Amino acid sequence: MNARRGKSRRGVLGWAWRLLLLVLVWLAGVAAYIIWVGQRDDAERADAIIVLGAAAYDAKPSPVFEERIRHGIDLYNRGLAPKLIFTGGYGGKGARFSESQVARRYALRQGVPDKAILIESLSRNTHDNLRQASQVMQQHNLHKVIVVSDPLHMARALRISKELGIRAVGSPTPTSRFRTFATRWRFLLQEVYFFHRDRLPR
Repeated sequence: MNARRGKSRRGVLGWAWRLLLLVLVWLAGVAAYIIWVGQRDDAERADAIIVLGAAAYDAKPSPVFEERIRHGIDLYNRGLAPKLIFTGGYGGKGARFSESQVARRYALRQGVPDKAILIESLSRNTHDNLRQASQVMQQHNLHKVIVVSDPLHMARALRISKELGIRAVGSPTPTSRFRTFATRWRFLLQEVYFFHRDRLPR
């Protein structure tokens, strides 16, 4: 009887190890996919460039946001789209400017004409960024966009764009402020988590 119980326990442990290995392989595959998408720059002619919001410190963009804004402006200057759509709402109580307003001010100082800039100031996260940007697109009869964000954020941004019916290609920032191994690893883990969380019913 003890021998049978021991064999049963070993069988359960064996299946548990197989299940754990399967989960680890799956998570590694998701992480590899996120990295692969983030290394692709598919920028091509479009109607507008959507720059996803990030933190701003009063009237100054955070280093992460500044990288996104600069890349969006570079795509605009290359003639890939006639419009820039900056996204992002107010970061907290007492904020004088929304993230998109900060981006607009930055772009104007870089010589981008005011008529080429569109903003939304209501969003608080990536899904909201793109949902509000979609409404801006409809208001201005824009159909195809280039989405700009950090490399490890690009897979989620493009997936949400598809869910919202936005015709989008991705153009990740060529450099990222998430430079150290620790910050990049945390960002990747966060994106793997969101990859699964976003599939849960809202």
